[in-house]
Amino acid sequence: MVPTDKGLQREKAFDPKSMLFRNLGNSGLRVPVFSLGGWLTLGGTQKGDTVKEIMQLAFDNGINMFDSAEGYAEGNSEVEMGRVIKECGWQRSDLIITTKIFFGTGRKDFNSRGLSRKHLIEGLNHSLARLEMEYVDVVFAHRPDETVHMEEIVRGFDWLINAGKAFYWGTSEWSAQQLQEAHEVAAKYNLIGPSAEQPHYSMMHRERFEVEYAPLFRKYKMGTTTWSPLDSGMLTGKYNDGVPEDSRYATNKEFFAETVKKLKSPEGQAKIEQVKRLTDLAEKSLGCSMTHLALAWVIKNENVSTCILGASKPEQIVDNLKALDVLPKLTPDVMQLIEDILDNKPTHPPTFGRETYRLRGVNII
Repeated sequence: MVPTDKGLQREKAFDPKSMLFRNLGNSGLRVPVFSLGGWLTLGGTQKGDTVKEIMQLAFDNGINMFDSAEGYAEGNSEVEMGRVIKECGWQRSDLIITTKIFFGTGRKDFNSRGLSRKHLIEGLNHSLARLEMEYVDVVFAHRPDETVHMEEIVRGFDWLINAGKAFYWGTSEWSAQQLQEAHEVAAKYNLIGPSAEQPHYSMMHRERFEVEYAPLFRKYKMGTTTWSPLDSGMLTGKYNDGVPEDSRYATNKEFFAETVKKLKSPEGQAKIEQVKRLTDLAEKSLGCSMTHLALAWVIKNENVSTCILGASKPEQIVDNLKALDVLPKLTPDVMQLIEDILDNKPTHPPTFGRETYRLRGVNII
């Protein structure tokens, strides 16, 4: 691997695309800037040969990181991923596999979901059985659980790592306050703290990532595995003139009902106008599609360790990876043009001469 600017690394072992790799935060785990997730598609809307085609094409193009969760398609996402990995005969050491624990599968009684020590251990054991693996590289707390004391949560993940069932642990959609508490508990009791957070991050969804988490990036060098970089397709421009029948909004009507409703509001229409202007910039100034620009914009942020892609068709994988060619074109001048169109740059609270942020009642210095 040959180091490049800002800790970015170019891995030549994989492929034609020269996939870029970054460390997962302060850990030694190197992850591709684009990974593949199974939410809604792999094991859900897509099964069998299509899943195999998507994952094989992803691997052939440098994506060796696959993300799932116990709650994706009631565990079927993990089943499909495990099946494909076994059929393809990939070496486990060549893969980075992540899953998430919280929502459970099947019957949802009190102890079959959440972040109790019981469910963390049993839940991951069930996930490993579905994946047909002895361990995952990273296990995430899919959501925070305020019904369980933070010490129990951190000790639970620490046990999973020490038992060899995972190498690292992380969180998903936790607040800065909750993450700060987890790190403090880990330091107090000499336990392993979270290495990464999995938040939503895109051109249209920036506040938490860029402002709330900023002190955590500086203090703990936290890694991130961001999701929904295209806002479920909105940033591709496919919803500029309505909801196509074969789109994600249409095929998952119940899940996206509120999203579609907001799309028709004045605020939603204003966002569509922004997407149209960004599309014009992408096509005329950068020679790329809106999709490529949106993806490149996400990985331009050095606090993004990996950006999770979703795919329902194999060809989407190859097309999305064209964003790697757009990344060098995002000069300061181009980034400013994008900011002028978005007009949504989050503002940081005043520091009064010190690097102090007041976040939900917690001072982080």
